[in-house]
Amino acid sequence: MSRGFAAALRWWPLVGLLATLALGWAVGRGSTTFDDWFSDHTHALLGGQPRWLLTFTSVWLVFAVLVGCLAVTLLRRQWALAAAVLVCPFVVTATSQALKYLFDRRNGPYLEYPSGHTALLVAVLGMLVVVAGSSRARRGTLALATVLSLLGMLGLVACGYHFLTDTLGAAMLATALVCAAARLTSAL
Repeated sequence: MSRGFAAALRWWPLVGLLATLALGWAVGRGSTTFDDWFSDHTHALLGGQPRWLLTFTSVWLVFAVLVGCLAVTLLRRQWALAAAVLVCPFVVTATSQALKYLFDRRNGPYLEYPSGHTALLVAVLGMLVVVAGSSRARRGTLALATVLSLLGMLGLVACGYHFLTDTLGAAMLATALVCAAARLTSAL
């Protein structure tokens, strides 16, 4: 691992959490011009309700990946990492829910920022990257996790469940907490 990458991982938990908070305060309580622009272009490109994109945030798919990660860590007898794989998604989800009440950003009657579905998806896929064995496997898994996360985020925005900035804030929060969990377990 390069020194620059190691430094980024060391500081990302703090920077990511602060960025999540800063974005939450910056966007306010409603849609932003950027959110509207992205939503308009997404609808023009994908149509009104591309529900197939919601597959990527399906609780069953996310749960299957989580169980797979847990199984791998248990088979390797990586007890601390297994605990992190199990606990991290719950901590990310609980933190996301608490921040929703702090920011009180709404899309209709629903609290929006940060997106809980995105936070959970990114947390589980982030732990998948941490669990991957070699550096090469991690790079490939990171690429796959990034694509799947972006597709999940796009689905939530395209179907009108979230603003783009909700999903960006959730991704920053989840990656920050995954990096913290990885550091605490010395997995990276």
